[in-house]
Amino acid sequence: MTLWTLLLRWYDRHGRDLPWRHTRDPYQILVSEIMLQQTQVSRGLVFYDRWLAKFPDWQSLARASNADVIRAWAGLGYNRRALILRDIARQMVENSKKQETKTIDTEDEWLGFKGIGPYTAAAIAAFAFHRRTLPIDTNIRRALGRLLFGTPYPQPAIDERIRASIDLVLPRRGRFYDVPQALFDLATIHCTKLPDCAACPMRRACLASEKFLSGRVRVPKQMVRQSPESRHSGKPFPDRIYRGRILKLVREKERVPIDAVGPLVDPGYDKANDHDWMIAMIERLKRDNLIASNRSSIRLA
Repeated sequence: MTLWTLLLRWYDRHGRDLPWRHTRDPYQILVSEIMLQQTQVSRGLVFYDRWLAKFPDWQSLARASNADVIRAWAGLGYNRRALILRDIARQMVENSKKQETKTIDTEDEWLGFKGIGPYTAAAIAAFAFHRRTLPIDTNIRRALGRLLFGTPYPQPAIDERIRASIDLVLPRRGRFYDVPQALFDLATIHCTKLPDCAACPMRRACLASEKFLSGRVRVPKQMVRQSPESRHSGKPFPDRIYRGRILKLVREKERVPIDAVGPLVDPGYDKANDHDWMIAMIERLKRDNLIASNRSSIRLA
């Protein structure tokens, strides 16, 4: 029995019922993909329908201001994603005016949009247009690195081997577009950081299962090596937490005096040691087009 037959049989019985799996609208699929970057599915579910109610299509999102999308995104974090999504919508609307009836349905075409990388381009091509392609994220890398190559904790360098093995993973006909969804769910339910190999439906086909079941696999602290986050000396959190607090502050108040920002977002703020750090974070948010400022105050862009 083929790998994909086993996967799809299991998926049909145990796959998650997610709203973006009931559409082939590339806009709705892109919204889900951008939302789920660095966000758990359970949290994305809370915001997905709310976002689509406010911005149901490319045109409505393209018309939105920075402040509109930042407010609608509030609570999801990594707020630049909201502006990236809005800017893609503007590119799409402009592109539609030029090309009129041309459908954008290939990975290469989606890669032409600023803000869309290889994984997202492949995901849209697979799920919206049923192209035979494999979007590789951390979940699919983990599941296929173990299944195909017996690598307990695969790193991104293995992606090329996975792509070269696409014929082992995706059938040439039929529901090849559902195989990535099945892999997402397998990685979430069974093939986790500490995999449940004993109950996994792919146990007999997986080259890593016996290694895990033997108890001889060393579990790393991090699945993928990450670059260290920027952190100001003496602060308990990385800078991104404080940038998020600054953005929350300007969402809730029309204008905030610059001199008041530090004490409002950091209880331990010390002007002598932290002023330059706070100004640098404000400048970072300005460069990202999340906030605007004059000499004395900041506000949403």
